[in-house]
Amino acid sequence: MPVQSKKASTSAKSVPSSKTTAKKAASQGNLNSVSALLEKYANAYGVSGDEQRIYKLAKEDLKACVDEIQEDPLGNLIAVRRGSTSGPVIMLAAHMDEIGLMVKRIDENGFLKFAKIGGWFDQTLLNQRVIVHGSKGDLYGVIGSKPPHVMTAEDAKHPVKHTDMFIDIGAKDAEDAAKMGIEAGTYVSTDREFRKLANDRVTSKAFDNRAGLVIMIEAMRRLKDKKIEATVCAVGTVQEEVGLKGAKTSAYAVDADVALAIDTTIPGDHPGISKNDSALEIGKGPVVTIADASGRGLIAHPTVVKWIRESAKSKKIDVQLGVGEGGTTDATSIHLTKEGIPTGTISIATRYIHSPVEVLDLNDIEACVTLVVAAAENAHKYFSKKN
Repeated sequence: MPVQSKKASTSAKSVPSSKTTAKKAASQGNLNSVSALLEKYANAYGVSGDEQRIYKLAKEDLKACVDEIQEDPLGNLIAVRRGSTSGPVIMLAAHMDEIGLMVKRIDENGFLKFAKIGGWFDQTLLNQRVIVHGSKGDLYGVIGSKPPHVMTAEDAKHPVKHTDMFIDIGAKDAEDAAKMGIEAGTYVSTDREFRKLANDRVTSKAFDNRAGLVIMIEAMRRLKDKKIEATVCAVGTVQEEVGLKGAKTSAYAVDADVALAIDTTIPGDHPGISKNDSALEIGKGPVVTIADASGRGLIAHPTVVKWIRESAKSKKIDVQLGVGEGGTTDATSIHLTKEGIPTGTISIATRYIHSPVEVLDLNDIEACVTLVVAAAENAHKYFSKKN
């Protein structure tokens, strides 16, 4: 072989094949698509029990790629994409709700005392901006407390409890706040918006579980023109953060042959947490749950685990295996429905869960979408329809 000049060699290496270029363009296009969808859902508001905004968004995004959409009495969204009459029924479950707050009372000076809805660490709440969803429209507010300048030495030793905090919306007194449409039971959410970080990583409130919801919706979109044996029921569940409630009623109605909950989970890849707490990392692929809550929640059905792992292998997707001691998902309720449903969980490793600044990697989202699509396509090889 003749020796090429340095210039020619450099030129040859710098021209990628059309196949490689197309693959990269498609990959970036998918990332842009899931990023835009995640931004839309993360920026929307839907505290447990007040998921209507999220329901409307999901219904609109799913209507073109399913055969039927239902709402059950509790408010769950059930979108059905029918397969063959002999194929199994798959339930995909992603909860629509986020943690938030609720007004308990208005004091005489117009400040709002509140209850926590879902699992907040009190210290996370202090000095946050919030949105109070009053009957006459949304109002901005801030969470305040006693200033450090007037704290006693004993006060300063302890984190401020949420019972010692309050929301300031600028009201002059209780009557003024009431005129703005605020009363006991008014929902409150954190005032945070989606932002891009470096290396395809993003931050926002409510990735738990708008990330799972976006994965489910995008997977249903990509299944639209595919011929598959299984009937896929995409379920946006309500009130997961306060007791896995929507999963209980929707799983009963769907009566699936197999189910997957899609959610977020805790990685151990940042300061303050060790690999003994969690061996998971963001950017290393979807997480396949083997067991959560030390088995008190879900111990995944072995056939479901095999199905997910082999589906991932068929698409050359790296997955992580999760064994957790705290926290669970809708899968816990689903797998105990009726005579029992083989159930698993696919999660996205997400930093700082249950805070207004959660962080995840968009590449994990895209990989999870591809995995869910692959699993739906070959579910009939692992599961059969009930008689």
